[in-house]
Amino acid sequence: MRQLVGRRHWVKLGLWGALGTIGGGLGYMLAPPAIVPLYFNGLYAYAHESHPAVIHQLVAAANELVGKPYKWGGGHQFLFDNGFDCSGSVSHVLYRARLLDRPLSSSAFARYAWPGPGSYVTLYVNPGHHVFMQICGLRFDTSGNVAGEGPRWRVANRSYAGFFPRHPAWL
Repeated sequence: MRQLVGRRHWVKLGLWGALGTIGGGLGYMLAPPAIVPLYFNGLYAYAHESHPAVIHQLVAAANELVGKPYKWGGGHQFLFDNGFDCSGSVSHVLYRARLLDRPLSSSAFARYAWPGPGSYVTLYVNPGHHVFMQICGLRFDTSGNVAGEGPRWRVANRSYAGFFPRHPAWL
């Protein structure tokens, strides 16, 4: 009889532990921990030590494109080009982080990866028109205030009208 009571006690504890685990997981889904934003010095961005390695790779690749001129079709035929358009710059950054195996157009990015915003990385796609990305809340884009300005980190928000969010798996 004593063995049976002991087993019931452990079964109850096991059930409470399982419910606690489920509850904790649900709490994580409803309120995930905040993502640390990138450090931005006005020209280049830097990942925080808490970011996954792939974020460091994405940021380093994007930083290499800062200052390159806007070039329509740039980055499509050659991933290492002397100028980049919107989809060429996003393709280059994703390729360098091994999240893409070839350059894509803005139309092709509409089918890239997963729909919806990501936790760390979100691509905003207006098929046939424009694509840009946000990494930990900082926008990497070719559209700015100056015509012909190439890929750069941007602090100012832009309209998301007509854009669809996509994100690489687990990011």
